[in-house]
Amino acid sequence: MTIKDYRTQAGLTQLEMSKRFEIPKRTIENWETGKRKPPQYVEKLIIEKLKKIAEEKE
Repeated sequence: MTIKDYRTQAGLTQLEMSKRFEIPKRTIENWETGKRKPPQYVEKLIIEKLKKIAEEKE
């Protein structure tokens, strides 16, 4: 699964994720469209956080 998949599971828009994680929205857009790839450790941390957010909403 991708960051986008986990983000949507968590019920967050790109803007909401941007604000919550303090990551520029453009960066998230670039990751999701494949223009750029986050460092692997960053991707793992973000996915872990998004999973927790999704679990809290259940």
